Amino acid sequence: MNGPETYLLDKRLRAIDVISDESLALLHHHIRQRKLAKGQFLLTEGAICRSIYFVEKGYLRTFYNKDGKEINLNFSLENSFVTDLKSLQTALPSEFYIQAGEDAIVWEFSKQKLLDLYTQSAEITSLGRKLLEMLLLEQEEHANLFKLYNPIERYQYILEQKPQLLQRIPLSKLSSYLGISRETLSRIRKR
Repeated sequence: MNGPETYLLDKRLRAIDVISDESLALLHHHIRQRKLAKGQFLLTEGAICRSIYFVEKGYLRTFYNKDGKEINLNFSLENSFVTDLKSLQTALPSEFYIQAGEDAIVWEFSKQKLLDLYTQSAEITSLGRKLLEMLLLEQEEHANLFKLYNPIERYQYILEQKPQLLQRIPLSKLSSYLGISRETLSRIRKR
C-alpha cells in the first residue's frame, strides 16, 4: 500500500515523528482506507471508539446532542486526525458523534492493531505516543478558546488560525462550534 495512495498520510506521519520506510510499511499493513458519504457516521453516541482516523479528503465534524440540539465540538479538515480520546482510552461509550460533513476519505488506525504494532516497532510506539500528545494539545487549545476568549475573540481566532472553516462550514454549524447564535455570528462577521 506504500505509494501515491498513502503519500499525504505518510507526509503527515513523518511531520509528527521520525519513522523509517520499514516501519511505515508495517503500519500500512494494519490500516485501512474508508470512503464516507456526506452525513455518514464514523462514531455514534453510545458506541465505543476503537480507532483514530486521519482525514485525507473532506472533513469530519464532532458533535453531541443536547436537548435535541446539535452542539459542534470540532471540525477535522484534511491532514488532521480525529478520535474520541476518552472513549478510546477507557473503552467507555462515547458521548458524541463523528460524522462526515462532506464526502470524505479517511485512514483508520485501529487501537488494537496499533497496540500490537508497538511490540514490533519502537518507531511506531514513539509515533503513537506523539500522536496522542498532539491530540491532547489540540483538545486543550480548543478548551482554552472558550475559557479565555469572548465570542468576538473566538471568531478572530478562527479567522486567523483556521480560515478554511469560514469557507467550508455552514454558518449554523460554525456558530454552534463558537458557542454563539447564528445571528450573533452574522453580526460579528459584518464588523
